[in-house]
Amino acid sequence: MLRAPIVHYSPAPKDVVRVALDMLRLHKGELLFDLGCGDGRILIMAAKYYNVKAVGIEIRRGLARIAKENAKRAGVADLVEVIRGDFFRIDLSKADAITLYLSSKVNEALKMKFINELRDGTRIVSIFFPIPSWNPIEVRKVRTPIKDFNVYLYEMNPEIRR
Repeated sequence: MLRAPIVHYSPAPKDVVRVALDMLRLHKGELLFDLGCGDGRILIMAAKYYNVKAVGIEIRRGLARIAKENAKRAGVADLVEVIRGDFFRIDLSKADAITLYLSSKVNEALKMKFINELRDGTRIVSIFFPIPSWNPIEVRKVRTPIKDFNVYLYEMNPEIRR
């Protein structure tokens, strides 16, 4: 079984997060997983603006604690759960949507996990790093003062599973 590598912590700008969440077309009652949730900003925005249950998985103890505290401060602790652990070892089969801001190498390693666990129709959005060899159904460019971010949207389907 693969083990989640530690990816450099670099929080996505809020404008980029908003575009990524908009691309997922979230609906009340859906379940979102954020793999490598960092400070919890994606979870908080998803819960606050889309009224979805948001589960973050973070391997670093300190960041997991910060994400929990941030959700509490934002008033969405009832909709946000933070799991301190390795996302390669967490079952994602109940996810309606997944967010990633990891790396191309980690995205590549996640492909088989997604194929094996996710239902057709599950949406995946990846910030900055595409999922190698998968064709996104939509790509949006978000300009920020720091740099431009591409945001890639994928949807699980039989073609991906081949």
